[in-house]
Amino acid sequence: MSNLCLRCKGRGMCGGPCKILIQLKQYQPKVEKEFSGSSPPEIFVGKFNYPYVYTGILSPNEFGDTEYMSLPESWHENGASIQDILGFRSRMIYSRFVSNIKLTESNAQRSRFIDVMQEIALAEKPVDASFELFKKPVVKMDLNASVAMIGNPAPLKNAKIESNPKIERKVDYLANDTDVKVTTAIQELYTSQIKVSHIIKVLSAGMLGQRTSRRLVPTRWAVTATDDTISKLLLEKIRYYQQISEVLLFSGNYLGNYYEVFLIPGCWSYEIIEISNQGYFGEGVNLEKDPATWQDYEFFQGRKTYADNVTGGYYAAKLPITEYLEKTKRQATVLVFREIRPEYFCPCGVGILRELMRGVFKETPKKFNTINEAFKDAQTRIKLPVSSFTEKSILLKHSKEQKKLSRWF
Repeated sequence: MSNLCLRCKGRGMCGGPCKILIQLKQYQPKVEKEFSGSSPPEIFVGKFNYPYVYTGILSPNEFGDTEYMSLPESWHENGASIQDILGFRSRMIYSRFVSNIKLTESNAQRSRFIDVMQEIALAEKPVDASFELFKKPVVKMDLNASVAMIGNPAPLKNAKIESNPKIERKVDYLANDTDVKVTTAIQELYTSQIKVSHIIKVLSAGMLGQRTSRRLVPTRWAVTATDDTISKLLLEKIRYYQQISEVLLFSGNYLGNYYEVFLIPGCWSYEIIEISNQGYFGEGVNLEKDPATWQDYEFFQGRKTYADNVTGGYYAAKLPITEYLEKTKRQATVLVFREIRPEYFCPCGVGILRELMRGVFKETPKKFNTINEAFKDAQTRIKLPVSSFTEKSILLKHSKEQKKLSRWF
């Protein structure tokens, strides 16, 4: 995925036809000011002009099982291509309105559409609904690294649910429990095996937490908050587990994202380094000398600030790592390399990275006596020199000062 794409959004900065915009135009629904369809279900809460933000419902103008248009779990499981995902996203209309993020009963700004949006967000399966728009949808896209493309926005005039939403019992219970804290609610939903993508929607719709603190949460923030909250809860136990006894290497790739995950004997710490081998910053960039690089890390006690370099990808990768360590009842020092190749030309959201990492940990790891042996093995799968990653690693530099870790080199 290119930073140039995130800045350009179809304005032609790359000098060629926009592959994303072409897909959007090809699959855009042909509707005027009224349509009906089955929302996957999906909502989106923006962050621009916070606390008065664009909020709305995504739905195609077709009925049936539309869940696959929204679920990164499904995309990864079924091996959907970027073109497939763009096709799914391009077929949905973003019927939106402006709302204050506060949802208190005394709030005079509360939109009459909030109740409809919240019912759809709570639903487990697609919800039939009808929409009336002030204007027909426009060919426009919102690209962000954290969420899949949002396209075809249109101002909402009226919305009505036409079917009975199917809501999981646990989701319904916690949405109506206005005394439980957000963190506890997320934990209970997760332990009840509610999909992470579903928890994100319920949180974003302002349906979790104590009554006085409930509010809409921009979707991008809700994604990170959910991944981070669950990871922290798992780490409360992981930090007391026995350390692994050998170097483990997990590998996997999807849509041009290549991961090499090293679990090293030691106490919990985590670092992710992402490098792009494509021209992120326009022409004339020598990627061998000046590659586009992002990295963030934490030591045993965790981060106190947001990972603003890797951003949502940091937390999306961290959740499957902590899930694996909790499952195996072990702790480790974790080093992650992500190589981003040119074929990942459009952001598909960090949900695909979370599911990719979950898939990685379902495979049997390779075992090594030293980290250097593991690095040599990883080099057989990634195109960039492994040294591009290792020379930047904070954890590896720190390990030279730690006798217990240095013995694994």
